[in-house]
Amino acid sequence: MDEQPTVPVVAAVIRRNDRYLLGRRPAAKRHGGLWEFPGGKVLEGESRLEAARRELAEELDLAVVSLGDLLLSVHDEGSPFVIEFFETVAEGTPVAHEHSELAWFAAPELRSLALAPADARFVAHLSGGSP
Repeated sequence: MDEQPTVPVVAAVIRRNDRYLLGRRPAAKRHGGLWEFPGGKVLEGESRLEAARRELAEELDLAVVSLGDLLLSVHDEGSPFVIEFFETVAEGTPVAHEHSELAWFAAPELRSLALAPADARFVAHLSGGSP
């Protein structure tokens, strides 16, 4: 049986004033209605920084200043996607072009959100517990 190739996805962990930026996925998409850290697929030949800059500009009108450490890498079960959560510094005021809603959440609030599966695993990692 052939192994399905994996598709890297950059997830931007943007924190301002101890709050994290998350977006609610559109209802018609995979994991629709669930909250996620913003980002998107890394295109062929693109660096993680380039992907973050392109995706956050398209989806949120944000300018990525820097991509920091890789915090966690999670396979999205049932898909070829490997979600890579990176510390991200971005400038601008986010505008929801792709998400149905955007919001800033304090770390303790993250665990009570209806999160996409990979994002739930990241939040559990962030808070030092299990999902």
